[in-house]
Amino acid sequence: MGIYLDNAATTRVCPEAAQAALEVMTEAFGNPSSGYAFGAQAAERLSADRAAVADALGCLPEELVFTSCGTEGDNWAIRGAVEYGRRKGKHIITTAIEHSAVLEPLQGYDVTYLRPDRSGHIDIAGLEAALRPDTVLVSMMLVNNELGTILPVREAAQAIRRAGSPALLHTDAVQGFLKVPFTPEELGADLLTISGHKVRAPKGIGALYIRKGIKLKPLLRGGGQESGLRPGTEPTAQVAALAAACRVWAEHREDYTNRMSDTKNYFLELLEAAIPDAVVVSRGDAPHICAVSLPGYPSEMLVRELSDRGICVSSGSACHRGKPSHVFAATGRPKRELMGTLRVSFCPDSTREEAKALTEALTEIKNTRIAAG
Repeated sequence: MGIYLDNAATTRVCPEAAQAALEVMTEAFGNPSSGYAFGAQAAERLSADRAAVADALGCLPEELVFTSCGTEGDNWAIRGAVEYGRRKGKHIITTAIEHSAVLEPLQGYDVTYLRPDRSGHIDIAGLEAALRPDTVLVSMMLVNNELGTILPVREAAQAIRRAGSPALLHTDAVQGFLKVPFTPEELGADLLTISGHKVRAPKGIGALYIRKGIKLKPLLRGGGQESGLRPGTEPTAQVAALAAACRVWAEHREDYTNRMSDTKNYFLELLEAAIPDAVVVSRGDAPHICAVSLPGYPSEMLVRELSDRGICVSSGSACHRGKPSHVFAATGRPKRELMGTLRVSFCPDSTREEAKALTEALTEIKNTRIAAG
């Protein structure tokens, strides 16, 4: 595989999660809705796994509904919150640097977009000024997926309460889950989204936290699973894998955080020393994500040439057709910087040697281009 430093996109499944999924798929494979003993055993296992994920998140098991991914959770939270507050208004506040899973479902609504500063941070004063009597939803991600910045979700909840606003607060915590300390209650979140494949569980499993007392309408129809909120036979193998990944990460959380942060900081130190004209777009408040730029070197070219050298990084989750991602563009940096921006993201297994190899590869690419004139 070479060197993989795009862990904000997805992570390698940890052995414990893979083993848990295999066990449920091949041994405890009953349908939890079936009335016989084998189904009851599957339901019991599902309940235990739900409790493990809820424990890692810091909420009640009954406040957690399993989904297929973060995108489903974000879409459901937004549509559900708007429906929930339909008699109070239709105004929504979000940020210009949200994941597209939040921004695209907002199309067609009355939306105020909060813009970040050059470092990717959001000023809470902008939210306070944007709140209106008809605001029914504030959606603010916890950790930005391309910059690694932590957004002021706690302060947003406090501002909503101070204003006496009826708005619900949703946070996309996909990149923050298990990587920065929080619970939904501490954040003041009413709705919160997580995804398994960012924390070494497989793709295809996520969860939506719905604060007790909030009655969302189901996004889908057709069955009574998940307390009637999400129909369809429960993906018990994926849930078991997510629970296993949560247990492992929670057990080693401090060590994992320190290792990711150390590797990231080491990479940034090496890069600044080796390529003085490189720009650190964001050092990232979270331990695992940073963004850097080599002005004058298109990011798509850098990604391709690094890939040829066996190194995987990205140009941002929404960069396509030669255009910088909406997240990087929202920082207002010069176009030359934006076009050369890379996202580098680490996992607990990332090493200093890999960080050094990335720096050396970028230096080699730059020197080769200079030599070629």
